[in-house]
Amino acid sequence: MNINDPLGDMLTRIRNAQMRRKTKVTTPASKLRERVLEVLMEEGYIRGYARVDYDGGKSEFEIELKYFDGEPVIKDIKRVSTPGRRVYSSVKDLPTVANGLGVSILSTPKGVMSDSQARTENVGGEILCSVF
Repeated sequence: MNINDPLGDMLTRIRNAQMRRKTKVTTPASKLRERVLEVLMEEGYIRGYARVDYDGGKSEFEIELKYFDGEPVIKDIKRVSTPGRRVYSSVKDLPTVANGLGVSILSTPKGVMSDSQARTENVGGEILCSVF
């Protein structure tokens, strides 16, 4: 199956799995997805992830979702920049998510990072998604 927006597909899988109260969800592996998962793990939105390699060169990520008092930690996860509409922001124009309670994940020249880390590094870039 050909996926036009792999990152949007991963975010939708996470959203759907949390609606069904699943503990784990799998998604095909890629470098961009791995870096976004790393930021989600550093920010405390997921428990962790593991790469599972299969025969034929295929590999997947098994994502462990996080819950607090039976409710998902991720209340809202949205794709901001899509293949049809790219959204870029300079460091001084970075939007805050839920008055600073959420994070935006950016693709910058220094790598994929959260909005707070991008402000610290003084670098802007493409806003991939927002998480609250």
